[in-house]
Amino acid sequence: MPSVYFSSKPTAMGLSPLSLSFFLILFHFHSTLSSSSPPPLCAHHQSLSLLQFKQSFSILNTSREDQYPKTESWKEGTDCCFWDGVTCDLHSGLVTGLDLSSSMLYGTLHSNNSLFSLHHLRKLDLSSNYFTRHISSRFDQLSNLTHLNLSSSQFEGQVPSEISHLSKLVSLDLSKNSFASLESISFDKIVRNLTKLRELDLSYADMSLVVPDSLMNLSSSLSSLRLRYCGLQGKLPSSMGKLKHLRYLDLGSNSFTGSIPYDFEQLTELVSLDLSRNTHLSPEPVSLYKIVQNLTKLRDLALDSIDMSLVAPNSLTNLSSSLSSLSLRGCGLQGEFSGNIFLLPNLESLILYDNEGLTGSFPSSNFSNVLSVLALSDTRISLYLENDLISNLKSLGVMLLRNISIIRSDLTLLGNLTQLYSLDLSNNNLSGQIPSSSLKNLV
Repeated sequence: MPSVYFSSKPTAMGLSPLSLSFFLILFHFHSTLSSSSPPPLCAHHQSLSLLQFKQSFSILNTSREDQYPKTESWKEGTDCCFWDGVTCDLHSGLVTGLDLSSSMLYGTLHSNNSLFSLHHLRKLDLSSNYFTRHISSRFDQLSNLTHLNLSSSQFEGQVPSEISHLSKLVSLDLSKNSFASLESISFDKIVRNLTKLRELDLSYADMSLVVPDSLMNLSSSLSSLRLRYCGLQGKLPSSMGKLKHLRYLDLGSNSFTGSIPYDFEQLTELVSLDLSRNTHLSPEPVSLYKIVQNLTKLRDLALDSIDMSLVAPNSLTNLSSSLSSLSLRGCGLQGEFSGNIFLLPNLESLILYDNEGLTGSFPSSNFSNVLSVLALSDTRISLYLENDLISNLKSLGVMLLRNISIIRSDLTLLGNLTQLYSLDLSNNNLSGQIPSSSLKNLV
């Protein structure tokens, strides 16, 4: 093994290798200490702004277990970067994130609130609180915001058009503020100016004055669009296919009319599609067939209460193998429903009830063993309630089989469905004993 030694001969810099090695060790030790030192303290003016924000609201005591007052950890003289819900930049000590969701805050967010002096904020979440009055137009002062969530916080009145000045926004959620509304001009400014938007949720805001075609001005890179219960009316835009990066689309519970446009088939990235409760919307059989055939990544499909009376139920046989939830409640479906749907390996929820013209007879072995919701009430579907069926449904939590045709039933087998919490077998010609003592989770 070769010897290891240090020479004491001076180098060109006037240091011997031994001295140089010692110097390098000291430098490394100092660097290690520096890298492990705590981040800078919160900037004083930022801490002051947060404390003023805290003092402008009271805490509304609720019985909700998912809420707690995060601002109670905010104490003067302590580092605000370690306060609950606060995120700081580790180099500057400036506040860049504020998550005060479900913090029991009660009061009015006035335009002179110190919140609007936190100009370095990038993420702001004030959801699920109890704010009174309107959404302030001063949010445009927070020009660095990329994420803004004001959902479920009881805001009311017009959504200010100044929101459209937040040009860096990637995610905007103003949903579930039941008394909030959007004028056509404000919405048009939002969709034209927020070109980086990837997620938009305006559900439950009154958008009855907004023309559906203005949706086509949204960023083509949008991945999530949720406009549920918005009072939208008229025909669906015929060029929805341009939003080809959409993964989540929820337009349920509006007043759309006419047919589902053919170019929905171009939304090939869709994971979830909900058009339910648009009672004057009716898919053309050919377009629905193409949609079902092309949306190969679809996991959740809800078309409740739309008119599918002209659609052959067996046209749904090409649904994606990745499908986990299918809801077709009250669609006026008529004819035989394909049993292949039960063989989808990831199907967890199947809701077909209130389709009185829907028929089909399904062998017990045709059911996915991950099914947790089975709702076939008020159809003309025939079911064999016997051992093979029950052994495949060990994960079932909801079984709604009111007013169908149950063939060869052995009710004692229901005791094996230990996860069951909702059961409806009414209006069937059944006899026998139900082992209620085994169904401990029934609600």
